[in-house]
Amino acid sequence: MRVNGFHIFSSAPFFVKHKGQKLITDKSEVYCTVLSALTWRAKNGDITMITDKKGAEYFKALGIEGVWNRLDDSLSDNAEGLDTTMFWAGAKLLALRNFPAPCVMIDTDFIVWESLKLENKIIAAHEEELNPEIYPDISHFSMRGYTFPEGLDFSLKALNTAFLYMPDEDFKQYYTSQAIAFMKCAESCDDFLTYMVFAEQRLLPMLCKKCGMPYGTLLDYRTLFLPQSYFTHLWGAKQQMREDKESFDRFCKKCRDRIRQDFPEYSYVCESIEEYFSLN
Repeated sequence: MRVNGFHIFSSAPFFVKHKGQKLITDKSEVYCTVLSALTWRAKNGDITMITDKKGAEYFKALGIEGVWNRLDDSLSDNAEGLDTTMFWAGAKLLALRNFPAPCVMIDTDFIVWESLKLENKIIAAHEEELNPEIYPDISHFSMRGYTFPEGLDFSLKALNTAFLYMPDEDFKQYYTSQAIAFMKCAESCDDFLTYMVFAEQRLLPMLCKKCGMPYGTLLDYRTLFLPQSYFTHLWGAKQQMREDKESFDRFCKKCRDRIRQDFPEYSYVCESIEEYFSLN
């Protein structure tokens, strides 16, 4: 079963932190993005990059716009007025709202190496335990004009949405409308992580249960760090590579080698990326 997927990149969080600077991301993340797009196309379906105009300009400057079936620059430059410091990943939910189901939302640091057999239920990357430092009690949240839907089961484990398959348009609209309303009604504060992951990852399973929508995961959260060859998620490794140049260089080389081996017709992107970063 082939399913349309999409990546999301919003430049708004970058420019909040780096006013007046030139947009740039880590080279390791660019290579992972390329492999994520190409492997999805080869194994599972078409893939679109949904971004804003500055993001589209950046990908074209990198010379990688051809790795997606389509480059969509319709994302609002200011993420529709969301507080992009608090909700740095809020653009994912805006894009998901607008992309027709059935669809798969894939983080740019998540690679699916094999063909998937997706059932008629929501599939996320994996569950997450309700660590109170990350997923606190709802009394923690300071809101203005937002009421949590009735009947939510706050004991459910959160769902990591580095990968998210949405087979049903009506439920997708319900989930994204609730998540976006939560983000827009949140009082500004410095506790960015707990608010973002509540909107994106904790509301989802609770709304699924409330609506009788079945869901599952690609990975068992209890065995996340055991060897497997189906998925790659950079996750915390990105920070480690920023602090260790040897690991950073080794990862980039492995990506280049894999692109040239598996997708020789896209070998040109390796030269283009290297040239761009050597000049910037």
